[in-house]
Amino acid sequence: MNDTPTVDVLRNNLVDQILAKRQLPPRVEQAMRTVRREIHLPGLDPATAYTDKAVTIKDNPNGPLALSCASVPSTVAMMLTQLDAQPGDHVLEIGAGTGYNAALLAEIVGNDGEVTTLDIDSDVTLHARTALNNAGYEHVRVMERDGLKGAPEYGPYTRMIGTVGFWDIPTALRDQLVDGGRFVLPLRWRGQTRSVVLIRQGETLLCQGMELCGFVPIIGQDGEHTAELADGTVRIHYDQDQDIDAAGLNYALAQPATESWSDVRVGNQESFDGIWLRVTAFDDTVCRLEATPAAVDKGLRRPVILLRSPALVSGGSLAYLIAKRDDGDPERRSLLGAAYLGADGADLAKRLIAHITAWGADRTAVPHLAVHPSGTPHRDLPTGHVIDKVNSRIVLSFA
Repeated sequence: MNDTPTVDVLRNNLVDQILAKRQLPPRVEQAMRTVRREIHLPGLDPATAYTDKAVTIKDNPNGPLALSCASVPSTVAMMLTQLDAQPGDHVLEIGAGTGYNAALLAEIVGNDGEVTTLDIDSDVTLHARTALNNAGYEHVRVMERDGLKGAPEYGPYTRMIGTVGFWDIPTALRDQLVDGGRFVLPLRWRGQTRSVVLIRQGETLLCQGMELCGFVPIIGQDGEHTAELADGTVRIHYDQDQDIDAAGLNYALAQPATESWSDVRVGNQESFDGIWLRVTAFDDTVCRLEATPAAVDKGLRRPVILLRSPALVSGGSLAYLIAKRDDGDPERRSLLGAAYLGADGADLAKRLIAHITAWGADRTAVPHLAVHPSGTPHRDLPTGHVIDKVNSRIVLSFA
């Protein structure tokens, strides 16, 4: 007898695994049990196609991140839950990928709805078009188009979803969303990315939820920069408005770090990404620190997460999040603190410890977020911390 699971069994097992961790709306669950992901990943073993992992479909010869990939299925499910698409909705997707997400959307919106998916890369759109046709979704519109411009000729849209990381939100996309419409996208600010739910109210986009995620950045936005330090073993990822002195940081990184500790502890399975999120609502110096094992081997005090730890950076000084084993609490055996370097490092560490402490007192707090047009006068903005980008002014607050 052949004990190899059928493709249907593999698909349903994957959905069951997702449901064990997250409740899904019935239409999202049914779509994920219906759409055949293996058709969108031709040549891949179905057992691999139905694992909860991302799959690269086009490599980037000029960088470490893929140009396009099939997102992690549980992340797809999370974002479709955030989108809350309904039968009859007109949906614009930015980032066609394999066409799998567009097929799921087509199932959700039904025969009375419309799905338009865009991608700037001709190879990607061909892949998506071919897979959608093979899977029976010929009615999904696939366009080779700069996603930052949208597709106004087929709008307006009641729902929009981005499956690539946005550093800023173009005015053109906001204008193609109906008033009261919902836009779900991975929004990047201060080195971290959250899948945010934005509701259009006039010229403003108001956030109604956010979840941690990670996505390939969209082509055409260059507001994020990278400083290569310590012979390429350390990188600081920062926004264009932040003050980074690469030469000063290189000098600081050649010196031993000093450590400062909070009283905040975390358990082995406890997320502390809320610290980073909290800092972005108060402090314009927060960036992303990326370190390699080689940097640690050369003496760098290990960040709490090698590839993505929050760091406060000012000129040639920095302080970043670290942890150590501490048995003072058997349920939470890791103590959080800051390692710091440079002339202003002690002050940065003091601020980081204060943010850690505030997070420790309320670990589930999430800031309010609103996105206003770039020309909005400060007097017309709500109270909060303002991050200026090219097309928008993002306001964050815990009020």
